[in-house]
Amino acid sequence: MSYVPRLKTKYKEEIRTALKEKFQYKSVMQVPKLQKIAINQGVGAATTDKKLIETAISELSTITGQQAVAAKSKKDISNFKLRKGMPVGVRVTLRDSQMYEFLDRLIAVALPRIRDFKGINDKGFDGHGNYTLGISEQIIFPEINIDKINKIMGMDITFVTSAKNDVEALELLKQFGLPFKNQTVNNG
Repeated sequence: MSYVPRLKTKYKEEIRTALKEKFQYKSVMQVPKLQKIAINQGVGAATTDKKLIETAISELSTITGQQAVAAKSKKDISNFKLRKGMPVGVRVTLRDSQMYEFLDRLIAVALPRIRDFKGINDKGFDGHGNYTLGISEQIIFPEINIDKINKIMGMDITFVTSAKNDVEALELLKQFGLPFKNQTVNNG
């Protein structure tokens, strides 16, 4: 039998049933699910130092277990010495098993390593059931060797769900185990 991530099994066996009962869905197909996790890292200094993009790609690939790609600028901006097509960041989109594996490591290992961690803010919802979490330093991930870091960079992690509103998405992410601070979210 092939390997199935722990959170994928938990979703199918526990989370789906709990959400179905809580929100009174008629079918399990109506229950919101996590569709993908998109991770973006802006590397603004890459306009002057080309090695920063390569470093960021290798770090993000190591963290996620999937090859990251460079995000290129869409237009020229002379104040930032930026030309169209220059790499300005890196991104990776995780789906299915790799998504659940990353989420598991984020919840169990990476988030507790943040200094003075008291939970994540629940203000990052967009009104359509998606949540974005900002992380200020990539060294919270154990895959990153701190001795080889030459620049500490942050990243944005976006959880894309099939939830129709923020309340359902918040409940889904709480069921997965994301440690939210306080539970106030507007029903958009």
